[in-house]
Amino acid sequence: MTTDKIEKAKRVEEAAKRAISEAAARKKKQKTLDVPTELGGRDGPEPTRFGDWEKKGIISDF
Repeated sequence: MTTDKIEKAKRVEEAAKRAISEAAARKKKQKTLDVPTELGGRDGPEPTRFGDWEKKGIISDF
């Protein structure tokens, strides 16, 4: 490897480490949401999150 490529690789590695530590700090600061459970909701995975909505045999895609 040339000197330029080695320098670039070091800068990328340092930037990646810095980004990971910044993300960890943001995650640590983040407040957890106290969301109540849904009453009368559907069983299984959240349909809006997983792409299909099925109700009484009818499926619609979002």
